[in-house]
Amino acid sequence: MTWTIAALYRFVSVADPAALREELLELCKREGVCGTILIAPEGVNGTIAGSADAIDAVLDRLDRVVAIRLGEVKFSEATERPFGRLRIRVRPEIITMRAPEADPTRQVGTYVEPEDWNALIADPDTLVLDTRNAYETRVGTFAHAVDPGIDRFTQFKDFAARDLDPSRHKRIAMFCTGGIRCEKASSYLLAHGFEDVRHLKGGILKYLETVPQPESLWQGDCYVFDNRTAVGAAVLPADWAACFGCGSPLSPDDRMEPTFEEGVSCPHCAPRLTEERRLRLRQRHIQLTGVENQPRDP
Repeated sequence: MTWTIAALYRFVSVADPAALREELLELCKREGVCGTILIAPEGVNGTIAGSADAIDAVLDRLDRVVAIRLGEVKFSEATERPFGRLRIRVRPEIITMRAPEADPTRQVGTYVEPEDWNALIADPDTLVLDTRNAYETRVGTFAHAVDPGIDRFTQFKDFAARDLDPSRHKRIAMFCTGGIRCEKASSYLLAHGFEDVRHLKGGILKYLETVPQPESLWQGDCYVFDNRTAVGAAVLPADWAACFGCGSPLSPDDRMEPTFEEGVSCPHCAPRLTEERRLRLRQRHIQLTGVENQPRDP
């Protein structure tokens, strides 16, 4: 089976998030859809996978309720099931920032189409800003982009207060995986006195889909929140895996390190892994695979 993957979001008023959750849960179960959908009073956000017909059915339902296709919907494919299960949750926010002044339904930055992005970030007067978390930027980013070094999106506010200045940073161009974090981040900066804030429409995924590789300024691959771990040019799966112990994305070089143990640990978590936790992970790996890891040379 070829799985159709839809990454979607729209900031729009949702009158009854709980009722929408029940409606979507019933539909997705019936259609065999997996993945995650978050619903909040401010909108809908998610990535789901299923047959092409099943995904169309979910999008049609979301269109009738929140006009999802007026927001962002991006497609890709996978040959293996991308998600282990279905999760549909009601949350206070569809992307957590805890900053009421960041309201994309009132104001957001200027959208930049992927075809126009290269010229914008090549301008030396533009501060190029990656709004993603550190484990994501490690997989890939745009050349010369500023990495805020954050572990979760709520820390973007601290980064902005510490390192950004409206009087010095006259033009900011920001990007993220699919565009949703930039909606909040751009709204937040505009509310705090920044005047020229722009963001990549559709995010990195739309850029990789649209811009031919010979013209691309993207360096590396793009982390994604499903079993593919990362995608590259043309949004095709890349050679990355995820550590079962800590979830960190792992390159082929990471998986050659002595501290990497399948299903147990990687170079990012091995130094802080307790022996008790290591033994539990080894036992779980054997239960799931029937295979006991062989000792590796140091």
